[in-house]
Amino acid sequence: MRGRAGGIAAILVTSVLWGTTGTAATFAPAAGPLAIGAAALGIGGLLQAAIALPALRRAQQALRTHAGLVALGAVAVAIYPLAFYSSMRLGGVAIGTVVSLASAPLASGVLERVIERLPLSRWWKLAALLGILGSGMLCLARAGDSAASAPATAASIGLGLVAGTTYALYSWVVHRLMGHEVGRAASMGAVFGAGGALLMPVLLLTGAPLLHSAQAFTAAAYTALVPMFLGYFLFGLGLTRVRPSTATTLTLTEPAVAAVLAVLVVGERLSGLGWTGLTVIGVALVVLALTPANVEADPGALRLRRGGSGAERADDVRSRADRNSADRNSGALPSDVLSGAMPTDGHGTAPDSTHVDSSTGPTEVITRRP
Repeated sequence: MRGRAGGIAAILVTSVLWGTTGTAATFAPAAGPLAIGAAALGIGGLLQAAIALPALRRAQQALRTHAGLVALGAVAVAIYPLAFYSSMRLGGVAIGTVVSLASAPLASGVLERVIERLPLSRWWKLAALLGILGSGMLCLARAGDSAASAPATAASIGLGLVAGTTYALYSWVVHRLMGHEVGRAASMGAVFGAGGALLMPVLLLTGAPLLHSAQAFTAAAYTALVPMFLGYFLFGLGLTRVRPSTATTLTLTEPAVAAVLAVLVVGERLSGLGWTGLTVIGVALVVLALTPANVEADPGALRLRRGGSGAERADDVRSRADRNSADRNSGALPSDVLSGAMPTDGHGTAPDSTHVDSSTGPTEVITRRP
């Protein structure tokens, strides 16, 4: 499948794979969450870089230009698995996964709204609200059945929020690099490879228990190769076709998968409230899949027009972009981006120009106006 539908499909498959990570980690009880997290995304990240070596060589100059952005994404990649697996260890598979993934759409939406000035549609807000509501139901259901102490549950929720924020951040960084004409493979390879390298010292310090049994080693190898390596490969494909806000909301499938596996495999209990939460998450995904994430804004703001019958032709927009583009410096540094400055598009196109955003798929056109 191509276009937005293909991106949605790739990210949904990814989220199902990710939903198995918490259950897999329970097969290595002697290993701490830091060891599992460092092995999963550390090895998975280095493998992403390994398969992207040709693309990384071709994109050397662009990656140097945006080295700060790559570094920001790498730090987020390194923090995410440590917080995520620690959250699951403290609060259980369901609650840790739910809080981590339910907080990601909010963080992603804030990034796009504040930094890129992209207004989010009412449908996206409804989908995110339903997803968070359903995830909250799952969280409450798990907390009500858990024998864990209140401090442990609170720590699990806090770490889950950290994981969700860093997940949204590195998703945005990868998408941003693609917007600067760094290819998908190079963007993923650079960010995840650097993040994986940052995790190697953690693995060396904490990973010995993973070698003590074949079961623990197999669990670590599975999380690194399938959910992390294959999953993030598919996730990168998806980010070339949908915005990070859409991607992070689609991955709300993960807590649903994790909750079901926690009940069927791990033995965690899920009440009627929990199953209701799963249903609400399903509704959120349907809303998101059938509606656009961004909307037409008032004059003076960003406008997103989706393709199809009645849409303006992308060729006309490209021709206007060609007339408006000038030979300017294309490198908006991450510090400029994070301070709220309007970014350029990788061609040096100024904020008052019109261009096709190829990273969101062939049917989406963005117009920036002063």
